[in-house]
Amino acid sequence: MDKDERIKALNPMQYRVTQQSGTEPPFSNEFWDHNEPGIYVDIVSGEPLFSSLDKFDAGCGWPSFMQPLRDTQIKELSDHSHGMIRTEVRSTEADSHLGHVFPDGPGPNGLRYCINSAALRFIPRDQLEQQGYAEFAALFD
Repeated sequence: MDKDERIKALNPMQYRVTQQSGTEPPFSNEFWDHNEPGIYVDIVSGEPLFSSLDKFDAGCGWPSFMQPLRDTQIKELSDHSHGMIRTEVRSTEADSHLGHVFPDGPGPNGLRYCINSAALRFIPRDQLEQQGYAEFAALFD
């Protein structure tokens, strides 16, 4: 399936978030309180983005992560919408809008990647190899 076909397969919320830089409602999205071990990938391209090992409860109602799995899979852009200056986070390969990054996280770099669940697909730890993400299985040993 090519990128255009994958985009057509998105539900309305996934499309609005990833293709139109939308934001889903807090506290009523799929992964805000999800705690299963595994990785989160871009809903459009499948590129690996975040690990459950770096996920934390920021109390904001969206999944929050201390860092991406690979810096090369994330790009950051200046966002001046809604009367604010923020840093938008997009996936590198699919150019999907993911959310924003803020300098108030608990990790060693002090960052909080606040990400829309609608931009993500979760791959459980026990399915990493089957779904083509074997390189990340060692993270959970």
